[in-house]
Amino acid sequence: MNDTPLQAASAFYATAPGTRWMRWALGLSERLWPSLALRGAYRLFGTPLPPRWLHRQRPELAAWQASEWAFEQASLTLYQPPPGPHGPLVLLVHGWGGHAAQMLPLAQAVAAQGLRPVLIDLPAHGRSRGSTSNLPQFARAIEYATARLLQQGHAVHGVVAHSLAANALAHAAARGLPVARLALLAPPASPLAYTRLFAAVFGLTEPTRLRLQQRVEAREGILMRQFEPAAVGPRVAQPTLIVHDREDRINRFADAEAFRDAITGARLIATQGLGHTRLLRDAQVLQAVVEHLRP
Repeated sequence: MNDTPLQAASAFYATAPGTRWMRWALGLSERLWPSLALRGAYRLFGTPLPPRWLHRQRPELAAWQASEWAFEQASLTLYQPPPGPHGPLVLLVHGWGGHAAQMLPLAQAVAAQGLRPVLIDLPAHGRSRGSTSNLPQFARAIEYATARLLQQGHAVHGVVAHSLAANALAHAAARGLPVARLALLAPPASPLAYTRLFAAVFGLTEPTRLRLQQRVEAREGILMRQFEPAAVGPRVAQPTLIVHDREDRINRFADAEAFRDAITGARLIATQGLGHTRLLRDAQVLQAVVEHLRP
């Protein structure tokens, strides 16, 4: 039997040093100092795990040209391949707790078709600066990176994003992202549902979870439900490919179905046995994505 998202998330966070201590500390502060518990939960909710220093140096990217761009209170790090033919550009975006090198197999497949891949470390990930991030910032980062690449004279043909960044990409597309094609790999459908999962993992009460949600929404100026498929899907105009594994233990297969149903003409490819990240390296998935991106 497959694990539930709560079981998977609990197992994931349990591997991080200090998780049990953080759960105890949050529970104690909820009782004695609720405002402190809220600040701690907010900080923890926005901290990517595994920590970014684990992925700061990636030898696989040594031959790629890295550029750091200031972005909000953090930065973005973009990686472009060595100088060569300048075909249409495709931006490849990792998910929460990920890093640019995860997208290398897809980058190589894209380059083999005459397209020019660009990889990115999002804020608080990989070599980029920042200690916290969130879904709204991911969406803004995709919009900013695309706009700046266009300003530099690149023809940005498409964007491929994994996991949380796929949710962010759908939102950016709904706001008019000027690219021709999208690919969403293992997207989650509801950041609101994730706050409930987060609260369950760390033992937060519902009042604290609700205050956490409200603080994120107030600081980012957007409601979590505005990222859900029903809100963004009808405004996505680009041809969209969705790939999701039926045994994904992080994001439900039903999340992909929700995006497919909400985006007119979207195509969903279901895989089996690849889980949440192995689909980024699967030959058949890479071929399907490249064929979808082909101009």
